[in-house]
Amino acid sequence: MRAGKVMTNRDNKYLRILHAAGVIFAKKGFFYARVTDIAREADVADGTIYIYFKNKDDILIHLFEEIMKTFISKAKEEIGNMDSPQDKLRRFIELHFQMSQKNPHVAEVITLELRQSNKFMKEYKNVWFKEYLDVISSIIHEGQDKGMFRNNIHPGIVKRALFGALDELTLHWSLSKKYSLDECQKEIETLFLNGLKKT
Repeated sequence: MRAGKVMTNRDNKYLRILHAAGVIFAKKGFFYARVTDIAREADVADGTIYIYFKNKDDILIHLFEEIMKTFISKAKEEIGNMDSPQDKLRRFIELHFQMSQKNPHVAEVITLELRQSNKFMKEYKNVWFKEYLDVISSIIHEGQDKGMFRNNIHPGIVKRALFGALDELTLHWSLSKKYSLDECQKEIETLFLNGLKKT
């Protein structure tokens, strides 16, 4: 069998395991989920899991990284074609909520289950989360440079405030569905874009 063929099969199985993990973590919770459950959902042998991952925490970390890499890549591609910082920030917010709407189990894993892993919270160097925040701060800097956003705000604070709002509303939606994500999106866009606007 050709090396390229083997690598493709490995990639497919790796991604299938991650998808299965997302489903199981959302269904049972990270604490109660077992590697056996993930293997069964992915239709692989238990031992196959350990070819790709060290343990359950490692699966969760890789799942988070794949989710973030996919989101960041899409966000950069879409906002890269826009000229207006306001439009870029609006689209970033839309993409965040769209990701949650299309993949509810992914939203639950990111907002809730990651917090159940001590390894993730204490030891993991969250490079992809930093890049996520940097996309926001780059939009803020651009808006300031173009005279569209206020200069008396700190992009480092705004990027964390925006993520906090997106994360909290996504978590609330995941648990209760009290507000629709469309409502959340409109409120966040209005709040942040009006707050950033240079008067």
